[in-house]
Amino acid sequence: MTDPSSLHSPHDGGLLRAPSTEDRIALDQAFGTRFMLFVDTEEEFDWDAPFSRTGHGVTALAGMARGQAFFAQAGVKPCYVTDYPVIDDPAAAAMMAQWLADGAADIGAHLHPWVNPPHVEEVNAANSYVGFLPEAVEKAKLEALCARFEMAFGMRPTVYRAGRYGVGPNSARLLEEAGFRLDSSVRSHFDYSGQHGPNFHGLPVEPYWAGPTRALVELPLSTAFVGRLRGVGGQLFRATEGLGRIAGGLSRAGLLSRIPLTPEGIGIGATIAAIDALIEDGARVLNFSFHSPTLEAGHTPYVRSADDLEMFYRWWGAVFDHLAKRGIAAASIDEFLAAVPPRTHQMRQSACQAA
Repeated sequence: MTDPSSLHSPHDGGLLRAPSTEDRIALDQAFGTRFMLFVDTEEEFDWDAPFSRTGHGVTALAGMARGQAFFAQAGVKPCYVTDYPVIDDPAAAAMMAQWLADGAADIGAHLHPWVNPPHVEEVNAANSYVGFLPEAVEKAKLEALCARFEMAFGMRPTVYRAGRYGVGPNSARLLEEAGFRLDSSVRSHFDYSGQHGPNFHGLPVEPYWAGPTRALVELPLSTAFVGRLRGVGGQLFRATEGLGRIAGGLSRAGLLSRIPLTPEGIGIGATIAAIDALIEDGARVLNFSFHSPTLEAGHTPYVRSADDLEMFYRWWGAVFDHLAKRGIAAASIDEFLAAVPPRTHQMRQSACQAA
């Protein structure tokens, strides 16, 4: 398969192409192998209904508070990437501002274009991916989100995840210009182009420099291939992705499954297998994620009942136990960024190693 990074030269630092070799990040060895947790913190809405600017709520505050207490007790400092309706809700913003002041959580930005001003585009599925809106519209929405964030938390955000992972051709440059240091929108091994969104096939799961000046660190969400054919997982999964019966047969036979690190729709056994596969592949950061409305029953397809919610917490308990057995501790945003060497130093080191 052709490396996407070789199709055009020079590399513009965009998030829809595989990084060049010199843009891969070699984390400080003292960092070891760690895990991180991002929570896509967003309004509650009907996931089965068409996108709408209205009809949503920000009511899952008790569930969020319970979740934060649970993660704090486990020694985990989540990063809540937070969208406009949540930041604009006084109770939600005050609760998260307290977590930030206590040093118990990090707060970043999350952009759902259909509920993020300015409201200039038609609301439809294609326009739900902010990175594929006209550049001026994406920039204006990003600036509105950053300004509202600064009003709520007293600082501009430096961490970002696009809603629906919807980065596009201009996103890395716009994020750099807005002062972001870290993006975590790339969902490696997933393709949303059939839904008008980005195609992340062929992109790595390890961090790398992005943006035109390479001032932006990309930390992809973690996904692993498991099964006896996982050595050719990327190519084989891509070839069979649209062939439901074949892909399902490979999974049922234990030959090949694609497993993202999330409690949403992924069982404990599959997650543990994915953790072990990523460790075996040499991953240095295991990047977990889920959506904040999942913290309360009835808002997402993944937690419909009180029993589902208790299973959600049992899932995390089993995952934390397994991570502890493998010697993998949690890392905060600051700890991760401290392990990222300056790009100029890394380039000199690579040149010396090559010589």
